[in-house]
Amino acid sequence: INKIISIIDSLVDNYENVIITGSFLDKGFNFNDIDIIIINKNKLNEKHIKKNIEDKIKIKIHLILLNNHTLINGLSTDPLYQMILSKCISKKRLIYKIKPKINYKILDLHLLKSKLLIDDFDYLNGNEKYYLTRNMVAISLFLLHKKINKGMVDKEIKNIFNLKSIKEIKENILDKSKFLRKYESIYKNTFNAIMEGIKGDSK
Repeated sequence: INKIISIIDSLVDNYENVIITGSFLDKGFNFNDIDIIIINKNKLNEKHIKKNIEDKIKIKIHLILLNNHTLINGLSTDPLYQMILSKCISKKRLIYKIKPKINYKILDLHLLKSKLLIDDFDYLNGNEKYYLTRNMVAISLFLLHKKINKGMVDKEIKNIFNLKSIKEIKENILDKSKFLRKYESIYKNTFNAIMEGIKGDSK
């Protein structure tokens, strides 16, 4: 983490903050990604920064460039922003006062990603199935006006699908028919709630 921040310091002047998150922060060594968010009001050369970091740390990264306004808006309207930033390390202290704001059309677009699991179950690996399940469950909790964090979402996934561990999804050892039956039910209920919200907003 210190090396990543040092590299960014050498490449970017006067940025507002650096936030590091992703499965990199989970227990163990089997992580899939390092997500790096640079908060900066000016336009940056994303490809140049990404290549420099990857060349020096020899690990693939996912780089996100945001300004402060976009970050705050994301935290207010997107449950995945809340979940990602519930477990992170930042160079400067994170202090954001946000008021959750449900934008049903944005949630509809986010939920559509999770339909992929229903259509392509046999072709997805465990990590992809976990990501799509997590996305759907986070949206369903957000619609209930609950504050989202990774621990809460994982706990809800285990309860909904009667799993002993999240590893059952990540390691792709699911009972397909049982899992999909429950998944489709949650997806349908979440989709219907969003559609009702969109109708209400249009009145």
